Amino acid sequence: MLTGCNISLNNINNVHFIGIGGISMSGLAEILISKGKKVTGSDAKESDITKHLVSIGATVLYGHNAENITSNIDLVVYTAAIKEDNPEYLKALELNIPTIPRAELVGLIMKQYNTAIGVSGTHGKTTTTSMISHILMSAETDPTIMVGGILDSIGGNIRIGHSDTFITEACEYTNSFLSFFPTIGIILNVCEDHMDFFKDIDDIRHSFREYAKLIPENGTLIINSEIPDYEYFTNELPCSIVTFGMNPAKSHISAKNISFDEYARGSFDLCVDGEITDHIELSVTGIHNICNSLSAIACGLAMNLSLESIKSGLKSCVGSERRFEYKGKVNGVTIIDDYAHHPDEIEATLKTAKNYPHKTTWCVFQPHTYTRTHVFLKNFAKSLSLADKVILTDIYAAREKNTLGISSLDLLEELKKLGCEAYYFQSFEEIEKFLLKNCINGDLLITMGAGDIINVGEDLLKK
Repeated sequence: MLTGCNISLNNINNVHFIGIGGISMSGLAEILISKGKKVTGSDAKESDITKHLVSIGATVLYGHNAENITSNIDLVVYTAAIKEDNPEYLKALELNIPTIPRAELVGLIMKQYNTAIGVSGTHGKTTTTSMISHILMSAETDPTIMVGGILDSIGGNIRIGHSDTFITEACEYTNSFLSFFPTIGIILNVCEDHMDFFKDIDDIRHSFREYAKLIPENGTLIINSEIPDYEYFTNELPCSIVTFGMNPAKSHISAKNISFDEYARGSFDLCVDGEITDHIELSVTGIHNICNSLSAIACGLAMNLSLESIKSGLKSCVGSERRFEYKGKVNGVTIIDDYAHHPDEIEATLKTAKNYPHKTTWCVFQPHTYTRTHVFLKNFAKSLSLADKVILTDIYAAREKNTLGISSLDLLEELKKLGCEAYYFQSFEEIEKFLLKNCINGDLLITMGAGDIINVGEDLLKK
């Protein structure tokens, strides 16, 4: 089978997407349409996304059928959700049409830009990509943007620019980012996650090292100096290396005199090579986002953007959906929603909450995948115990089946061992009734997880 390694978009005219209605695939389709490619695709049913694609020139077919694949198609793109027995996939193989996964198409698109920014890391990719996107727009660089969340300032997860600048998240899961071609690569952090794919932390670190090696000699790697033995990723690389972190003594870009306002939004003095050069104010919350912003600043400086553009871009960035997102109030209780689904992310979010005005912090947590819950069970309990009171839902299975015999009751037991007031309910309806009865005016309620837990807060706001 032909892969992205031996394909050039310059020789491709007709592209077919199997599963074109997904948020990521639709964004890629839109980029190709903007570059004059003829785009077709299939999806299970019509949606607002597919209607939009049709309005800008795509041909969308409903249902996955072999006859959707014709000999005039130059390239077929598919997602991880597509199985090997998919009729369109099989027909493409039969016709010997080049067939590649979504990540390889992202790599091909990156090759079309002189400046291609890939934001990697176990946590913080979406927020940091949003920050850099705001900086690029503030500097009027007219970037093309692909972000993993909904960014209000661009009206979705995609922005089609008309310059030589492209930015996207670079996810390590299944080594997707090893298909990319960044000229500026960012490594925010390297932690244990996705243990259904990686063997151990050394396996993960190896993948990030391979990602760093993709950056060309005239490119730049921006890396967090607080990553243990970060030199492992930078040794013998031909590209420029820029470090960022909270310690000015070992980082090119760092922060001093950090403070937070009454809503946990950070500000700090920017240090470049140990010298204070300016004062930065953020519109996002938490100490972790100060660190994320340092990488965004490093990216802007590496591109020779003005500090004024960098400052104004960061100030205008209020984050993306589901990142400590204020949803509203019910009976005087503030409702926040957050995507955190890893112990480190949970810890960062709940530490941020301590700087937010509140009486009691309630965390309604929906564990995400059986593998992650099993591997990090005690870590989850430790992080969640930062909340005053915790409510657990059933585990959100996502792509998995429960072959490990793990359940939220195991996590409940670990929380109680730590002396944390914790509860478990089988249904969202039970949780909502409990919260309406027990949360009081002035409390802070955080719905947390990567599944559909957001519905709890939104249901409460309707009551």
